Amino acid sequence: MKILLATDGSEFSERAAAFLTCIPWSREDSIIVFHAIYALPFREDDAFYVSQLAAIKKELAPRILDSAVAILKSVKANVSVEIEEGPLNRCAPEQCIIEAADKMDADLIALGSRGTKGIGSVFLGSVARMVAISATRPVLVVKPPVQINSHKLKILFATDGSPCSRATTDLLTAIPFSKDTHITVLQVLTSGFADIPEQYVSEVNERVKVFAEKIKESECADSDRTMEETLKRLRTGFSGIASLVKKGDPAEEILKTAEEADVDLIVVGSRGLRGIKGVLGSVSRNVLTHAKCPVLIGKTGPCAAS
Repeated sequence: MKILLATDGSEFSERAAAFLTCIPWSREDSIIVFHAIYALPFREDDAFYVSQLAAIKKELAPRILDSAVAILKSVKANVSVEIEEGPLNRCAPEQCIIEAADKMDADLIALGSRGTKGIGSVFLGSVARMVAISATRPVLVVKPPVQINSHKLKILFATDGSPCSRATTDLLTAIPFSKDTHITVLQVLTSGFADIPEQYVSEVNERVKVFAEKIKESECADSDRTMEETLKRLRTGFSGIASLVKKGDPAEEILKTAEEADVDLIVVGSRGLRGIKGVLGSVSRNVLTHAKCPVLIGKTGPCAAS
């Protein structure tokens, strides 16, 4: 498996590197530590300052890479470094990361949830979000704090039976997690009548009630098939598996379950059954925004299992 670890030298990037050490990679895996040198947007007549800043960033780049490589020294994967020096007028690090991942044919992009503080924070704060939204490849966003105590990771995988969820299942089995890793598969059932205000439910006539029951029966049958298929596919890579079905708002239930179970990683597909191709769905977007632990966003694009 090939992982692109994007780093800007911040503590958030270093936590992303530390999280990767929780996975027992082999010699067949490779981690490319990637750093992009880009320019902050000055006025056109400030070309001198832009060039000076670029020179400083170029000087610091090797040290930034060395710091991440030092964190990864315990992993068995093949670790290499790459620096991307963009045009002086380019100020979009997420573009550099996505293009580099495509060029390297990476199976996974990993990065911290925030960038450096100070003058660049207004531009860097949204990098992880933009990469998660725009990349065609799976994205691992690591959020602080990250406790690196053991390889016994607890994962919560939310599935809805969509093609993206199936692709994310394959991604999970492709990542060489430790045998001690425990995964809980969560499915959240939502009703097509969920948007009817509760005070009006009693007024729904018998015809609609009968229709609602049929919809409910169909949803339960679909849920059983989805869960059975997901568990079957996951058993090829995990021994400790549990299943859980809840009702309600998907994002709320995922976040609530993750906090109650104190999981180390939330895994969701990039979009649900009603999503638009290439767009990060509202569920995964809300989970990514509000989760207190790292989030792995699966995609229907390139991955190791495809």
